[in-house]
Amino acid sequence: MTESADAIVDNTSTVVEPNYDWDGFGFETRQVHAGERPQLDHGDRVVPIHISNAFRFDSFQQTWDRFSLEDEGQLYSRHLNPTAEVAEGKIASLEGGTGAVAVASGTAAISSVLFGLLEAGDHFISTASIYSGTQIIFNRAMKRLGISVDYVWDWRDEDEWESLIRPETKLIFTETIPNPKNDITDIEAIAKIAHRHNIPLVVDNTVATPYLIRPIEHGADIVVHSATKFLAGQGAGLAGLIVDGGRFDWTATNGRYALLTDRQSSTSPSFLERSGNERAFAEYIRQTAVNDIGPAISAFNAFLLQQGMETLSLRMERHVDNSVAIAQWLVDQAGVESVDFAGLPGGRDSDLAQRLYGGRTGSVFGVTVTGGLEGARTFIDHLRVFSRMTNIGDVRSLAINPRTSTHNGFSPEHRARLGIHDGLIRLSIGIESVADLIADLDQALAAVVRIHGA
Repeated sequence: MTESADAIVDNTSTVVEPNYDWDGFGFETRQVHAGERPQLDHGDRVVPIHISNAFRFDSFQQTWDRFSLEDEGQLYSRHLNPTAEVAEGKIASLEGGTGAVAVASGTAAISSVLFGLLEAGDHFISTASIYSGTQIIFNRAMKRLGISVDYVWDWRDEDEWESLIRPETKLIFTETIPNPKNDITDIEAIAKIAHRHNIPLVVDNTVATPYLIRPIEHGADIVVHSATKFLAGQGAGLAGLIVDGGRFDWTATNGRYALLTDRQSSTSPSFLERSGNERAFAEYIRQTAVNDIGPAISAFNAFLLQQGMETLSLRMERHVDNSVAIAQWLVDQAGVESVDFAGLPGGRDSDLAQRLYGGRTGSVFGVTVTGGLEGARTFIDHLRVFSRMTNIGDVRSLAINPRTSTHNGFSPEHRARLGIHDGLIRLSIGIESVADLIADLDQALAAVVRIHGA
């Protein structure tokens, strides 16, 4: 005879609610769980794709409150979508920020920050070795809007920085690990210069990801990502992220960022008054540049992004393990003129690479082969495992010649100063078996030596 279900219930037991506050948990735990909220519909364990361009309001008053920004709930997918909101919470947690905004691409992330902080007549400064596509935004799109940029060629030289900063300078931009040259920067040193002049430091952390370094901990104020790359990892969708460090003192900027700090009407508080220093920038950029220009991320791409971030640490370990092994192997190979990997001993950046990354400076770096442009052609055309692609951060290994692709539109003088030589190959090392990758590189180099010499 069996007892009824009611008869065996232990009335002293309780069911605790799942955890949704992940502060203080480890990186790997947060990359899986952070950003999730209770699902009130079907209890979905995987974040659902919210394919809706707009959302119902409960009442007249809620509609008014949402448009007045008194209620931070869903309004329209152009600036906030429930699926994207999970990715935003996750990256804010992993980077140590106070808030984040997801957009359609890395380019959209950078452009939104620039549109939010700069206007006609303003000026900003960037380190010179940043990604070529970012330079095009700076040199072409911003120039057409009356915004000027100057480049610092040696970030170690404080005098060079000081010579370029002027009253209309509104931000400094840099990357943790630039591509394709892997010539890393010291975020803390650059942050000190920016903050000495009371201007925010914006850092692109695409190649490093927060698994290798968290720029906010080193003084960055705003972090951007082309989340298309390592954060998503699968090469299937475009995405960008903007992270608010929550540390910059907007109250002390004397109206230089008036749309953020000042009231736009007598009846409406400013973003700074509404959100405080800790969250003002993220809310400001969402409600102004992102909302106004409309670089919205699709719900499907937001889903791919947050799914990819769940395995970030596992993938990055394999990416970097493979890269260190391959960079060390390449140094001694015939047909190789140089290897641009900061973690290699003896280089200009090797001490900094050890201090910041333990010598493990990501998985995007350059190798220059003999034979110049024709040597590069031979090398690229003989690859069988590496894909000939312009992307980086994919689980697949990728290779491209910057001279004829990403930097093709630059002048010969500009390319030379950046070190973009004809024989340079940009490698993005994936997570395949390292022996297979080395074998592929080996046979491609053998063709280079056979045709162009060692």
